[in-house]
Amino acid sequence: MNVQTPPSAPLASTAPTDTSPLQWPDPQRQAQCAAWLAGLQERFGLAPHSLRLASADASFRRYLRLDCAHPDFAPSLVVMDAPPDKENSAPFVQVAKLMQEAGVHSPQVLDWDAEHGFLLLTDLGPHTMMQRIDPSAAPPLAAYLDAVDTLIRWQQASRPGVLPLYDKTLLCSEMALFSQWYLGAYRQVSLDEAQSRVLDKAFDTIAQENLSWPCVYVHCDFMPRNLMDKGRNQPLGVLDFQDALYGPITYDIASLVRDAFISWDEGFCLDVVVRYWQSARAAGLPVGDDFGAFYRGVEWMGLQRHLRIAGIFARLSLRDGKPRYLADTPRFIGYIRATCARYRELGPLLRLIDQVEGTTPPPLFVFGRG
Repeated sequence: MNVQTPPSAPLASTAPTDTSPLQWPDPQRQAQCAAWLAGLQERFGLAPHSLRLASADASFRRYLRLDCAHPDFAPSLVVMDAPPDKENSAPFVQVAKLMQEAGVHSPQVLDWDAEHGFLLLTDLGPHTMMQRIDPSAAPPLAAYLDAVDTLIRWQQASRPGVLPLYDKTLLCSEMALFSQWYLGAYRQVSLDEAQSRVLDKAFDTIAQENLSWPCVYVHCDFMPRNLMDKGRNQPLGVLDFQDALYGPITYDIASLVRDAFISWDEGFCLDVVVRYWQSARAAGLPVGDDFGAFYRGVEWMGLQRHLRIAGIFARLSLRDGKPRYLADTPRFIGYIRATCARYRELGPLLRLIDQVEGTTPPPLFVFGRG
């Protein structure tokens, strides 16, 4: 049995109709885009008048689709609209190249107007893996195994010193978003000295556990909304990779099975993680020889991610005026409480969260006493 809650707010994409009028923040930016596309029109067989919204995400980026008559790219290409005063597109360009080199199906950067923040990209289609999932059907194991294959291909290409390091400072600063934005700004909780010590110790313990795992390339948001599915035995495409880092191998598989917008039962998640672990070992990736230890690592990595995202979603609502994201925070609190209930070291964090949420502690099934 699967447990799925339809997502209330997309993290990386929305699906407006192609007939939706295209809105621009100001006429100057519209003119800049038009001038840039005019210079590419003949080379790529573009139809600039067909420009329409394809998707938008939680940042200041958005994606536009336009018709294309070029024989290699027809019927359409995608424009990334990323204002350079708000978004740095250089990481996207770098990681796109790395993914191409790794044999991962991802957008190819055909042109980049760095001055104005426009990129012309190959089009991976309009449908995400998430959109292909039928809530009334059994969990889509085949689709998740395709995602596992894609993830392993990406991880096999890993090299140190290429992407920024996902270090302890970053891990802890991300968890601090939970304290600042979820507890402080959203829940209006002022922690006393003892509670602050509980959080600080928990964050330090979580970071140490996560950093005990070897590093690979980390997408940082590897989930069905960022995987494009063309069907017909086509490889999954990967989007929204501009925040990629070099960090714990447990991160992306945790993102896949503990999704920001969809929840599956424990049995299905275990099945996917076991299959990933088996394939990763066969591929020579550093996932260890003990699946129990690896699954613990996945859960603790997921815990760090869920603390971070709960803080980010509160910030998106309170600071950025996007209240729809808060509708999904109960999912993260549920993930956090379930993981904390399994491990003795996380008991104080669980009690603190239950105090804040007014919830009753779940039965303790303690794993990993060491």
